[in-house]
Amino acid sequence: MIIDIVMPKMGESITEGTILEWRKEVGDPIALDEILLEIGTDKVDSEIPSSAEGVVVEILAKPNDVVEVGKVIAKIDNESESAAPTKIVDKLEKSLIDNSLTFESTIPDVSNPKANIEKKKFYSPVVMKIATKNQLSLTDLEQILGTGRGGRVTKKDVLFYIDEIKKYEPTSLNNESNESTQASKVGPLNEEEMSHMRQKISKHMVESLSTSAHVYVMTEVDMSRIVEFVSLNEVSFKNQESYSLTYTPFIVKATAEALSKFPKMNASVEGSKIIYHKDINIGLAVSIKQGLVVPSLTNCEEKNFLGFCRSVNNIANRSRQGKLSPDELSGSTFSITNFGVFGVTMGTPIINQPNVGILGVGAIQKKPVVIEDEKGDSIGIRSMITLTLGFDHRLIDGAEGSEFITSIKTNLESMNLELQF
Repeated sequence: MIIDIVMPKMGESITEGTILEWRKEVGDPIALDEILLEIGTDKVDSEIPSSAEGVVVEILAKPNDVVEVGKVIAKIDNESESAAPTKIVDKLEKSLIDNSLTFESTIPDVSNPKANIEKKKFYSPVVMKIATKNQLSLTDLEQILGTGRGGRVTKKDVLFYIDEIKKYEPTSLNNESNESTQASKVGPLNEEEMSHMRQKISKHMVESLSTSAHVYVMTEVDMSRIVEFVSLNEVSFKNQESYSLTYTPFIVKATAEALSKFPKMNASVEGSKIIYHKDINIGLAVSIKQGLVVPSLTNCEEKNFLGFCRSVNNIANRSRQGKLSPDELSGSTFSITNFGVFGVTMGTPIINQPNVGILGVGAIQKKPVVIEDEKGDSIGIRSMITLTLGFDHRLIDGAEGSEFITSIKTNLESMNLELQF
């Protein structure tokens, strides 16, 4: 029985996906829930498991193809194991002959050394394309040890073979080669294609700069009370929650309280309309191996401090493990990026559309600060942090932006630290 594999629905707001890479080729066996391909959307890249067991008989979309949700992208034959291989080989042989990809070579039969039996060896279109591009002959292909089913040469096999050849290529000493070598030094030494996620980030950032009128204001915040609180409670907190107490929940809490007082900072712009959002959903930038994701902490207006701690830890861990759903990467109404974790003191982050504001958080540093009290001025060592607010000048003026970041500063410096864990 032939099973249709369709482009899956990755989230409520996702209507299409981009084929990034097929993990299986035509003729490959596949188990239920084994990874079949990788798909990219505007929100996240995901590995897609097979919904059926059998043999891949047809692939209907190429890498980089954009396919609508629900459209058939591959077919799997899940007939009995004894019947499937013969049927698949027949289909493959017909397909390869039709595409002039059948080659005949004499291969010695190791089980019968007295006889040389002519056998046909088949190579997939992908393998043949790579071989042609790298000028490999049929003799070269026959030297490759196939690791696929029945000794079939796979894409990985031929790429590995090419890499091994390059290691032992002799260096030409003629003048023409030397001139070519000198010329190559002028150009790039190495280049690679941007990943799908990197391309999406690039597009999103450029669009944001061309959409919003970016303006920035900065302020320093005295975090000494919070630093002392974390130092005194980090052991008991970790014993209870099994993860470390960080400064991020304090920043998120202070920002959520400020957003409640300044609803325009929690809005978005659509043409000439201002859309005020009822919920406060803070997007938290998380650095991962592939790039950057901004999952949303929803309904921040309803959370207490422990709720912020758990939400921040949960969303950060699942981001790094690649376990976020596309819906979790949308719906933010304001964003926070903490470049301070990398030791950076300040920066000017780009607004995450369709938000009208983003808060950049720098590293906490001890500094000499003038302290004013009833006894007069004195100089003391305080734990200071620089906050940067980027806002959209189409909607937010300088006065409103300044009042908003001052509100965050006040919330942090006067936060009630009688917190219950």
